[in-house]
Amino acid sequence: MMELSELKDRQDIIGSIDWDMTPEEAVTRYLEWGNNWSHGRNLVRSKSDVVHYFVVNTWDDPPKIYLIERNSDAAVELAVVDMPEAMAKRFLDRAPTRKGVYAVDREVREWLEEKLFGNHP
Repeated sequence: MMELSELKDRQDIIGSIDWDMTPEEAVTRYLEWGNNWSHGRNLVRSKSDVVHYFVVNTWDDPPKIYLIERNSDAAVELAVVDMPEAMAKRFLDRAPTRKGVYAVDREVREWLEEKLFGNHP
């Protein structure tokens, strides 16, 4: 599994990240794709339709950010990113329950974008 430093070099992946994808939408779109006609957008037509998106896993202690690659066959964790301690605490304070897998929120997304596209080591 890649770390953030390795992921920064994979423009083929980070250029295709769906920043608005949620874990719930990924399941609806890629696992229940026969039922997805009612959503009226981005229909999955085959196993070659793939999405890349980030989630925050609060089952991990401390919480970690994962980059997921999903198609209708599987979800694969491509990268794991450690959250800064203060950001992890704020995220847990906002989470509906302490344990779960959540979409990245605005703070996490902005931090990831800065790390991936900014001038930071």
